[in-house]
Amino acid sequence: MSGIDAAIIGVGELPSVRTSTTSETTLGQMALAARAAVLDAGLEPDAIDGLLIGPMVGETPMHVPATVAEYLGLKPKMANVVDLGGASPVGMVWRAGAAIAAGMCEAVLCVAGNVRPAAVAKNRNPIREFDVPFGASGANTTYAMIAQAHINRYGTTAEDLAEIVVRERSNAQLNPNAYFYGTPITVEDVLASEMISSPIHKLEATMPMAGGGAMIVVSAQRGAELGLPQAEVLGAGEYVSHRALSQAPDYTSGPLKTAMEDALARAHVSLDDLDLLSLYDCYGIVVAVTLEDLGLCKPGEFGRWLADHDTSPTGDYPLNTHGGQLSVGQADMTGGMTHIIEAVRQLRGECGARQIPDIDVALVTGNGATLSEAGAVILGRVA
Repeated sequence: MSGIDAAIIGVGELPSVRTSTTSETTLGQMALAARAAVLDAGLEPDAIDGLLIGPMVGETPMHVPATVAEYLGLKPKMANVVDLGGASPVGMVWRAGAAIAAGMCEAVLCVAGNVRPAAVAKNRNPIREFDVPFGASGANTTYAMIAQAHINRYGTTAEDLAEIVVRERSNAQLNPNAYFYGTPITVEDVLASEMISSPIHKLEATMPMAGGGAMIVVSAQRGAELGLPQAEVLGAGEYVSHRALSQAPDYTSGPLKTAMEDALARAHVSLDDLDLLSLYDCYGIVVAVTLEDLGLCKPGEFGRWLADHDTSPTGDYPLNTHGGQLSVGQADMTGGMTHIIEAVRQLRGECGARQIPDIDVALVTGNGATLSEAGAVILGRVA
């Protein structure tokens, strides 16, 4: 039994789509994902007495947990918002376990969702288009600075960064739920795509999507008693080092280094024990920095590491076997949730053509904007 005493017994995922219909809402997406997770867990809705969600729900800026609970028809004994950006889904896992251990609840629904009306692409909000990208967490601009810093410091090449995207897209060809399923690419394709913020090309950034994801967390003991396929939580780590990129201690290493070290230590596992790397990947450079911070290679050597290793499901270092957000898409907080869902399904042996043979342990990570907030969780297979 893990020190956290938690297990994920149900997951639900909506396939990512580029745009939503006019009748779809964020709450509706969350409801569909939640229903799928509850059914997967084999529980009745009334058994859910805990609720964790991300910070933003399209239909309400305040009272978010209450709004979601009301819409889903739940009456949770514990309800909260987890606001760690892309690390929020990972952060939900151990918080759910902590709430259960404290006796607050017994079964926690962790859920995220997002809609993306077609009108967004035609009538862009000028504030988001021109102001936000240059603020504290302007995604394209700040991650471009991180990539450029890596290039300046280590001599990283555009081909090195493009290779990450190509590897993930290759894995996505085994995942029908990936938006880019059926569309393999080459390094040349990546480098030929539009430059959105030098040195980041269009194909090196996640595509905003609509979708939803959810998971059900119970105590490891209850999971065992229910006899359900599950993934046990072995350890977790979390670290916040800054908010704005200008305040970052280092541009080519982030707080995930500490979070992953803590998660591995608490789970009592080493790098050699990891059978799946389910690494947050809003941009290709994030995967590069994570591989180096994890200690799989020295700083600046991720390109050489990739050349020496096979990251496919049957390779020596399976990496984002579902294709990652770079191939599945990012439906807001659901993007990070997909990494957890993939790890759970792999540990339960449910991934078909992309199934990792003899998998026992998976690392899942999450990052906030500008590599500011970080979370890591180690999940294990239950025999």
